[in-house]
Amino acid sequence: MKPVLCLVTDRRRLGPAWETALVEHVREAARGGVHLVQIRERDLDGGPLARLVSSCVEAVRGTRTRVLVNDRLDVALAAGAHGVHLRADSFGARRARACAPPPFLIGRSVHSLAETMAATEEGATDYLVFGTVFETSSKPGLAVAGVAGLAAVAGATRLPVLAIGGVTAARIGEVMAAGASGVAGISMFDTPRRVP
Repeated sequence: MKPVLCLVTDRRRLGPAWETALVEHVREAARGGVHLVQIRERDLDGGPLARLVSSCVEAVRGTRTRVLVNDRLDVALAAGAHGVHLRADSFGARRARACAPPPFLIGRSVHSLAETMAATEEGATDYLVFGTVFETSSKPGLAVAGVAGLAAVAGATRLPVLAIGGVTAARIGEVMAAGASGVAGISMFDTPRRVP
């Protein structure tokens, strides 16, 4: 099984012309075979965020890539995104599902077995992102779950689980062997690679 690949955006890495650079990064990632793009620009106001999301949706048009908005269901719906990605402490996925037209995707971040079970039991989530799996420069000092923690979570749910946190191209095989369905990350997609 080929891994699901999810690019998570971080405009702070892109300099003053970040908007153009981010949209181009998303376009190149889509051409390279990335399946999901999570627009995670949590401090952007609704208007600029909606504009960015609309541009990214346009950038992936004609590819299999789907654009998701981090925790802003209103922006995701208004900007024509393909889904929303909910934080672990966000509102329920059923609430999002009730507002969204099919085939809208709903994902959720989880950091523990208990959060995984709660998301699974709620029944409205399409996939989970679990982490932090390995040490990562974007969140230094956080406790990591390791491959064992990932395996426990993946084994406890029927939902696809994407591993996040310190995942590199060299570690994809390791996380897939632990039961993950794919990977999510920021820096591992700095140079998009074509995926067959």
